[in-house]
This record gives sequence, C-alpha cells and structure tokens, in this order.
Amino acid sequence: MASCLVVASSLLSSPRPPKTSAQKPPLQPISSLSPLHSAKPKNSTNPTFLKAPFLLSDSCRIRFLARASLGETDASSDEPPPLVGEDSAAFDLETQNIVSWVYFTVILGVVLYVLDVVWIDNSTGFGKVFIDAVSSLSDSQEVYFINHRYDGLQLWQFQNAPGFHQLVYFINHRYDGLQLWQFQNAPGFHQLVWLSNFISFFFLYPSTFNLLEVAAVDKPKMHLWQTGIMRITRHPQMVGQVIWCLAHTIWIGNSVAIATSIGLIGHHLFGVWNGDKRLAMQHGEAFEVVKKRTSIIPFAAILDGRQKLPKDYYKEFIRLPYFTITALTLGAYFLHPVMQAASFRLHW
Repeated sequence: MASCLVVASSLLSSPRPPKTSAQKPPLQPISSLSPLHSAKPKNSTNPTFLKAPFLLSDSCRIRFLARASLGETDASSDEPPPLVGEDSAAFDLETQNIVSWVYFTVILGVVLYVLDVVWIDNSTGFGKVFIDAVSSLSDSQEVYFINHRYDGLQLWQFQNAPGFHQLVYFINHRYDGLQLWQFQNAPGFHQLVWLSNFISFFFLYPSTFNLLEVAAVDKPKMHLWQTGIMRITRHPQMVGQVIWCLAHTIWIGNSVAIATSIGLIGHHLFGVWNGDKRLAMQHGEAFEVVKKRTSIIPFAAILDGRQKLPKDYYKEFIRLPYFTITALTLGAYFLHPVMQAASFRLHW
C-alpha cells in the first residue's frame, strides 16, 4: 500500500510538459516497424518507470532459440516440439542400394546353409548334442528356461544358433510341466490371445527394420529414434515381449510357460536399463530431451502431456516396415502347424 502511495504521489507531482504552439506538427507516415524499432524522442518528459522495457536482448534470443532447438519449448503449446532424434521406420526406395541388398541376400543364404549343416541337421550338426548336454543338468524344464535366455522369437538373428534351438525346444516342450489353469475353451479367449500376439509384433524396436545394419552390410549405428512406436514407449521391444509372454502364458497355463516368460521379461527389463545407459553415453543431451518426451510405460508420456502428437502422427505407421510386419505376423500364424511339425522332426 505504501509503494502505491509513493507511485501515485510521484505521478501527481511530476511536472507537466511545456505547452507547444497551436500549430500542429505534420503527420508522419505510419511505419510497418514495431514501436520498439521506432525512433526515440529526443526530449521525453515521461517518467523513467513508464518507458516500455526492452523485451529480448540478442543474447536472450540466442538462448531462447538454442533451448527451442532442444525441445525446451512452452509445454502449453499445442504444436509438437522439433525433433532431436531420428524418424523411425522410414524407408525410401530411391535411397536404397541394389548392390547392398544383393550382398545381404547372399550373406543370408550362406548363414542359413551353415546353420543347417553345423547346428540344425542332427546328422552333421551340434544342436542335438547341445540340447542333450544342457537338458542333463536338470530334469526340470522350468530350470532350463530360466537359466537360458530364450530369444527364439528374434527370428531375424539367424546367426544366433542358441536362439534358434531355444525356439525349437520351446515348441516341443511348451506343454511340459505342471498345468495350472486351462482357459483355451473359453468363449472369445482364442481371439483375445491372437490379437494380443498380433499387436505385440508392432512393438519391435525400429532398429530391427534396418536389415542391412543388422547383417552388418551397412555400418551398424546406435540410433536415437523418436517417432512412430517410440512416441508410445521408449522401449517397445520390452513392451512387445511382455505382451507376447502374457498372451502365451495365459493360453498355455503351465509352469513351463511361466518360467519362459520370467526369463524373457527379465532379460528385456535389463535391456531397458542398459539401453538408456548406452543411449545417454552416445547421444548425451539429445537423449535427455527424448527421455523427457517419452516414457517406458506405454502411453504415459502422451497422457501427461510430455509427448505431443502431430496431427498426422498416424502416417508414421503407414510405412513399408509395418506393412511387412503385418504380412509376416499373419504368415507366421497360419504357418504354426508347419513350424510345429518341423520342430517335432528335430527331436530336440
């Protein structure tokens, strides 16, 4: 209240400007510049505290633009902040190298042939010997699956022979162990499990789509993805694996399925911590910005406003890799009987 009286007193006591002559000054043309850029009057009699403050200095503008480039913009804005990471699942045919894809096809063929001779074929390979050696450590199938990381779902890593044998072993022994529940005949249960499995494959980590890097035809890179599935969760591989494990465990309903799921989910939870650590080391402050905008729990960053979706965000999923996933997932479902028959013939 006292400060208000002082201000009012200073206003009332300030001297009036001297009267000018009756002749009006000529009209000045209206400038398109803002008042901040207009010429300053030479003899101003206004009190100092009534002058318009200077809004932004050059250094303030530079700091603001730097912060905006890193995504530290106003959270209340409806527009999504600029990207600091990479656009995931982008595939441009015009940028593809035919020679690289031919090289990839040759490498894949050679790897599959060697895998068959050295590991799959029981007459020449060591797969059956390895299975028997590991199985002799314990009669419990649950112990086998917990002690050995089961990554057989990663079918794109054909060079991972132990992963292949674990896939075959799971198919052959999935109904071993103690049966705990049986819901397979419940109405609509098969459709629910099928839909869950179908959705789980859309949570593949975007680097999986870079087949040329996976096969080391192109130099592998540690990408900082930010669009597509990364808007939903920063660790889609873990989320997809959890969905797949829950669906198969509920469907099979026995101790072997539970042990397999524990091993898989535990492995991917470690990957969450290790993945964030490696991204932070590789990308530094840019990763911290992406981390603030994303979440581990699906949709959490979207719901609390940290992740602002662009109006056409759905276009980030209308891309060739996701069409390929759709075709492969449907194909794998219809080929389940063939996969099971092939696994049974190996007697692993």
